[in-house]
Amino acid sequence: MKRREFVTLLGATAAWPPAARAQQPAMPVIGVLASRGPGDEPYLLAAFRQGLKDTGYVEGQNVGIEYRFAEGQYDRLAGLAAELVRRPVIVIAALGTPAAPAAKAATATIPIVFTVGVDPVEAGLITSLSRPGGNLTGVTGLGVELSPKRLQLLHELLPSATVVAALINPTTTTAVAQSKDLQASARGFGLDLHFLSAGAEHDFEAAFAKLVQLRAGGLVVSNDPFFVSRSDQLAALALRYAVPTIFEFRAFVMAGGLMSYGSNLTDLYRLVGVYTGRVLKGEKPTDLPVQQSSKVELILNLKTAKALGVTVPISLLGRADEVIE
Repeated sequence: MKRREFVTLLGATAAWPPAARAQQPAMPVIGVLASRGPGDEPYLLAAFRQGLKDTGYVEGQNVGIEYRFAEGQYDRLAGLAAELVRRPVIVIAALGTPAAPAAKAATATIPIVFTVGVDPVEAGLITSLSRPGGNLTGVTGLGVELSPKRLQLLHELLPSATVVAALINPTTTTAVAQSKDLQASARGFGLDLHFLSAGAEHDFEAAFAKLVQLRAGGLVVSNDPFFVSRSDQLAALALRYAVPTIFEFRAFVMAGGLMSYGSNLTDLYRLVGVYTGRVLKGEKPTDLPVQQSSKVELILNLKTAKALGVTVPISLLGRADEVIE
């Protein structure tokens, strides 16, 4: 071949579209729809990515991830879910109880892997745990059913307190059920339980000021992703108002809160990552039974207990999964 002909051929090859030069499949893209904010407990997203890695997928190498964060504003979830559907993504990981129904409402065809703290059958997400049906499957943790247990732990910590309060988000779908369960538990312990409402950040100050008026000896923060996304703020308020408070997750205690009792979120998010990876490999949600994680953890902050003048019983210390000193 003459040099002029070779150069001409090489130039023509370079002008071909990329798809013609290399028949490499496009990197799959998954969507993450989260009830929380992008900076809330980054170790949870790390656990999700670890689950993906366990199935052979690494972000940026062989899978892309589109993130959408509601930052505790549940009314944004529908629009964010619609964005992921338009993208479109291959599978949606719905992280947080409010995110799952928003994802389901947005698509009946794109597979959805969720993590929720409620019964997904009662919530109308799936038909059964063993055979989910439709395009959803996922992982459930112990959520709203742990609220009475938190009240029990608070009572064990503060046996002389007769007046206590519970912080409830009236905008969440589980508010009524949690309130009933907490009230029933309070009656069993002979406690005078008062409910405080907070559906937005500006409600927090008023709620804690009400605690002072009630002379409440302690506070239970109910199960709710909005409260979880404001762990630091609630921990600071509990310290400022000197109210012994039990929360749902570890982040609250790490921020200076007194005590937490709830599902091990690291385990939940990792399992969601594993299921998302399995869907990427071709498995169908309807063939993946919903997993139920029963791992819970009790965490205590003795530094905060000392600041509040609270003596933690040996019985609680012995059962704690982690003690911060």
